[in-house]
Amino acid sequence: MNPEESKISSKRSTFLKHVESISFFILHIFAFINIFLLFVSLHFDASTLTLFTQISIYFLIFYLFIKILIGGKEVKILNLIPDIFFIVIGLLVVGSERVFQFYLLGRQTYFAIRRQALASYKGKFFDKLSDNPPVFVLFSFFLTIFVGALLLMLPASTTLGKETTLIDALFTSTSATCVTGLIVFDTGTHFTLFGQFIILLLIQIGGLGIMTISSAFAIMMGQRLSLKSESLIQNVVGESNKLDMISLVKNILLVTIILELIGAVILYFTFTVNLYSPNKAAYHAIFHSVSAFCNAGFSLYQNNFMAFKSNFNVNFVITGLIILGGIGFPVMVDLRKAFVNKLSISRLSLHTKIVLTCTVILLLSGTVAFFISEYNSTMQGMTFSDRILTSYFQSVTTRTAGFNTIDTSQLNKGSIFTSIILMFIGASPGSTGGGIKTTTFVVVLISMLAMFRGNRDVNIFKRKVSDSIIRRVLALIAASISLLSFMIFLLLLIEPFSFDQTVFEAVSAFATVGLSMGITPLLSAAGKFIIILLMYLGRVGPLTLIFAISASTEKSNFTYTEERISIG
Repeated sequence: MNPEESKISSKRSTFLKHVESISFFILHIFAFINIFLLFVSLHFDASTLTLFTQISIYFLIFYLFIKILIGGKEVKILNLIPDIFFIVIGLLVVGSERVFQFYLLGRQTYFAIRRQALASYKGKFFDKLSDNPPVFVLFSFFLTIFVGALLLMLPASTTLGKETTLIDALFTSTSATCVTGLIVFDTGTHFTLFGQFIILLLIQIGGLGIMTISSAFAIMMGQRLSLKSESLIQNVVGESNKLDMISLVKNILLVTIILELIGAVILYFTFTVNLYSPNKAAYHAIFHSVSAFCNAGFSLYQNNFMAFKSNFNVNFVITGLIILGGIGFPVMVDLRKAFVNKLSISRLSLHTKIVLTCTVILLLSGTVAFFISEYNSTMQGMTFSDRILTSYFQSVTTRTAGFNTIDTSQLNKGSIFTSIILMFIGASPGSTGGGIKTTTFVVVLISMLAMFRGNRDVNIFKRKVSDSIIRRVLALIAASISLLSFMIFLLLLIEPFSFDQTVFEAVSAFATVGLSMGITPLLSAAGKFIIILLMYLGRVGPLTLIFAISASTEKSNFTYTEERISIG
């Protein structure tokens, strides 16, 4: 290339870069206008809305064209797939204007933050993000919720004549991804088969954990897991021991598929008996099997499982899947190892012993409490065996699942109090459930007993619980109570519902349970947003948030002088 041609090429490149910068700025303007279209003028004129969206789409196409001209072969096609996907949806799918606007707003916000981060931290921002497992977990769940909300806003996701607003799409996507089960619409009638499939996919992704699933795909493609990926999986599934992460991921997927298939097969034969056609029965069986194992609580029936309160097969399968999904993957791996190697119960890990013991005690005590409280209330007129079965089902599902065979809105005060306690305790670490976790509850009880007995050490099953674990337990409980108290205070200020209804809803959201006393669809937009935050923070865990915030703080190399204070 001669000097003259080189000069022309340089000018052309400079001109295109200027055009790209101006185009990027104009896209920011479009995104800013979308804030008003999405959050303020929800009933904007349809023709104007369509015209504005089409202009936005064509301008994004123009921007991508300029970007390809500048980058040439260096442009990665994979990075363009999201833009191309939503451009196609915006052009071809009728009524998808708000979906594209929401995407454009999120896209420009992301790139604005990314450019600022690259400028401020010289390209190290995203390396720091991926090097911090708690932060990565927070962002991965957030991104999944965002994409799920976009898909649920599509006209193809809702039945004819119905619409899913932005806040309702975010609520449903968060509830599914965080395996909660709180709903603002009836899943079986408001959403189409496509919409229900999106919800089911979000449940499975949220239940297993984003990093677990992505790592599984990497393994299937023959790739090795990096140390960073292994650390992220440990953070998601709650496994603290140094194990073969590839084996752990394979075991998690294998156990999940086998248990969900077994549950679906049993439910299929139950549903086909004078209930549904074979195809409908198969679909309902798969949906509820996945929802139960992931402790999601989503049901395709308007009254949940109230119509099946006397059906032993449905009660047994659903509660069995809930319990297995709630004890945690590390426990299932430990039990499988003990069974294969024919080890005695005493050889199980301390974690497994605590989880199993606490689970049995909570199930039995919950069953007795519901049986006594609801004997002459919601269970009035039932046979004795149905009362036992219903009490057992409610005890299992209240811990974290969210299914119900009795009307939760009609529970008496004793049952409401019992439900709140069981929901707050929740499932076990590394499981598909929420709450402060069974191990946390046990450590608190054992610490209290040790103090009463005058013991210096906190011991359980002839093992000592370390001081660092006790400090984490106290931090978790303090953070959970503080967060819940603040959110409940806000809900009481802005919502007209009673104190017990509000507390029940907030704890159910935070513990990712999904039970409600009937107020979820009646919440205001602000109330729904508070519940969304509770579901999100409850799923990722208060400790994850604390570690994410404190990870970058400098550690002190000195300690202050100790001094005693009076307590109690």
